[in-house]
Amino acid sequence: MAAASFALGSAYRDFACAAQGRSPLYELLANGVADDAALLACITRLPPVKRQPNLFFAAMKYLFGPVESWPEFRARAFAHWDEVIALMMARRVQTNEPARCATLLPLLARLPQPLALLEVGASAGLCLLPDHYAYDYGGHVIAPSISTAQPPLFRCAASAGTPLPARNVEIAWRAGLDLDPLDCRDPDDVRWLNALVWPGEGEREEMLGRALAIAAAAPPRLVAGDLRDGLATLAAEAPKEATLVICHSAVLNYVDDPAERAAFAVCVSETAAQWISQEDPDIFSDANRRSWPAGSFFRLSLNGQTMARAESHGASLEWLA
Repeated sequence: MAAASFALGSAYRDFACAAQGRSPLYELLANGVADDAALLACITRLPPVKRQPNLFFAAMKYLFGPVESWPEFRARAFAHWDEVIALMMARRVQTNEPARCATLLPLLARLPQPLALLEVGASAGLCLLPDHYAYDYGGHVIAPSISTAQPPLFRCAASAGTPLPARNVEIAWRAGLDLDPLDCRDPDDVRWLNALVWPGEGEREEMLGRALAIAAAAPPRLVAGDLRDGLATLAAEAPKEATLVICHSAVLNYVDDPAERAAFAVCVSETAAQWISQEDPDIFSDANRRSWPAGSFFRLSLNGQTMARAESHGASLEWLA
């Protein structure tokens, strides 16, 4: 147990580093957990997949709203531990960050249009709607392809070499695959998605609300299934006249077995789709790994080739290809 607590403390310390400059409250709370032997011992009694900082903090935010101090957070956690644990066991980290479309868009726009977009780990399907959103790349503004009242505007600082498109993408067909899809029309699911937003990140929660309103008006098709089961069947439904794109963001870090990740890659290759992966740089071997800075960045790749370094919530994009 001591070794598990030590490893868990390191994980919370890493989370605090990722939150630095983005969510001062979560930086404070993560460091608090990392230094608290009693709380670490309680968390290590959970299954490994349920020990994640994101899950713990989202459960606390869902139940009590943002707290203002470490003593308040700790007191509430222990006073309501059974309730917190029940929620953590019932829910998953299914952050549906539509701002990630800002880092996906330059790649999607380079492909022959229209697209058939299939997202793995789709959550509520918000990243299946890039054509409904507006983008601002440092003054280079791209409007939605589909007329939408009050579309979210995602701001992304793109490097000088980024091939910014002149217009938004065309999507002829879209579908998502998820172990447990969330329903953007279900108030409890919407509340959970809002709980997964880090406090202190400005307009992120407002933009999530706008994206949820769009999805509620025209929900994308979501199918229950894991990374491999059902992927080929769903991909086969895509219209042949559209470019099939299989994409995913921050999904494979929840697949611990490297063999499972490799098997998923084989499944994708068998569909003959264009494969866009936006994941932790250590998920797959990569020659550019040594150039990844400390912090919360994804490796954005097309068919296994590194294309860019993307901030994990879509705030910046550095083109490397």
